[in-house]
Amino acid sequence: MTPDTAATPPAWRRRLSSTTRLTGRVLRSRWTRRIRTGVAVGLVSVVGAVIGVMLFAHASINVGPFSAEMSVAPSVHGGTEVDIPPLGSLHLDSHRGPLHLKVALGSLDQSRTEALLDNPAGITSAGDRAVDEVVDGVTRLGLRTLGLAVLSALILAALVFRDVRRTAAAGVTALVITAGSFGVAAGTLRPDAISEPRYEGLLINAPAVVGDARRIADNYGRYAEQLQTIVSNVSRVYSTISALPVYEPAGNTTRLLHVSDLHLNPSSWGLIRTVVETFEIDAVIDTGDIVDWGSGAETSYVSSIPSIQVPYIYVRGNHDSTAIQAAVARQRNAVVLDNAITTVDGLTIAGIGDPQFTPDKSESNDATGDDAGPELLTAAGETLATTVRGSADPVDIALVHDPAMAQPLSGLVPLVLAGHKHQRSVAILPPPAAPAPDPSASASPAPAPSAATEPLMTTRLMVEGSTGGAGLRGLENDEPTPLALSVLYFDENNELKAYDDIQLGGTGESNVEMQRNVVGISPEESPSPTPSTS
Repeated sequence: MTPDTAATPPAWRRRLSSTTRLTGRVLRSRWTRRIRTGVAVGLVSVVGAVIGVMLFAHASINVGPFSAEMSVAPSVHGGTEVDIPPLGSLHLDSHRGPLHLKVALGSLDQSRTEALLDNPAGITSAGDRAVDEVVDGVTRLGLRTLGLAVLSALILAALVFRDVRRTAAAGVTALVITAGSFGVAAGTLRPDAISEPRYEGLLINAPAVVGDARRIADNYGRYAEQLQTIVSNVSRVYSTISALPVYEPAGNTTRLLHVSDLHLNPSSWGLIRTVVETFEIDAVIDTGDIVDWGSGAETSYVSSIPSIQVPYIYVRGNHDSTAIQAAVARQRNAVVLDNAITTVDGLTIAGIGDPQFTPDKSESNDATGDDAGPELLTAAGETLATTVRGSADPVDIALVHDPAMAQPLSGLVPLVLAGHKHQRSVAILPPPAAPAPDPSASASPAPAPSAATEPLMTTRLMVEGSTGGAGLRGLENDEPTPLALSVLYFDENNELKAYDDIQLGGTGESNVEMQRNVVGISPEESPSPTPSTS
């Protein structure tokens, strides 16, 4: 090997050196720097826009009586989600693109709901306005999202680049990306997607529990149109029935209104207020199931209790969680009885909540019992019976939710009020079973009569229908479940003298039926009074 050959580098080293020099020139070239800057600006623009959209792109709107929150978020598949607490959510394949729309329905606004119920024409017009309200909300949300995306990209670019031109470029890029995303969503919009929703939520067996949603919606639309006429007819029925000579309440009569199983029906509050004012009610007794699922989202429903403006005495139903019971207790005119006693207008009233909690297991409840059966119901009735026996004053009325809880109270109180069945009934409870004789005492002489062996009082069990028409489930059939409630009349001796059964008609009807019943005249022994119908 000659010295010249040893000094010459191999061919592969020459090629490597040439490639390195070329790469260095490319990386240092003006176009390469511009590409790197463009990629950095684009990345910062996307990150800034996403941050702005995720944190701030939401808007509050009113859709009919509902308050709703609308928001958008980056997404691969697009689509729309309608969140309906506590039932679950509906997912619509409304559009494609990188934006996902979410609509979260909040609570019913009390004033707007009552305004709709007071104005039958308002229900129809509210449905017509709902589409415009949603379109207006989406438009405002789109403009807000566009502005926030650009602003967030500008702020982030200014912090990263500290250069006016690059910051401006980031803002323009964010504008193009966001506007393009909305353009893709608008171009792929499917208006008929609302007829093909996908449901997700706690109700795995939703069709069996709630029934066909379309039928319920159609029935409610027809039924709601009749509500105002139905409620207004209560006054006319009262004027008619009060003229009947069978029973005339005296001036010192105490009048209680028995309601039960409202099941979240907003129409119930207007009906209860009308009856309270028309019949001069002294207190309302609610034997439970005021809501449907017992969830925290339903606590706003009970905020209408103070509008009744008379004492509201309540016991928990199996659809009411302890959270709902606590929400009722916070109302200024409410009295919650859970193995407790209260006095209203001289009447001593005892009550206990249903020991079972069946609908929504997502809510904690100290008194849960999935499949507790009749044993737990009977035990709750026995607990209340012990409280009644220990009362310093005779108890005039006992309140339970499920009639299965009533038997242990037989012979202890003259009247037990219950609900749960969604069907009105009146019966005399069987007397309590006599204790089994002691064989060891068979040879002993018969004991002298004592107070413990004296005949006990007769106990009447009155089960109320559903004042809320069983909620949504009451609209599954061609005619909804009637709304039922009763007015009870007590004399100065705290004895039940008469009661008026009020029933509101169903779909397509605007009638109210009211039947006055005088205690002591059994329907089996004499003809029932002819119902007054309006």
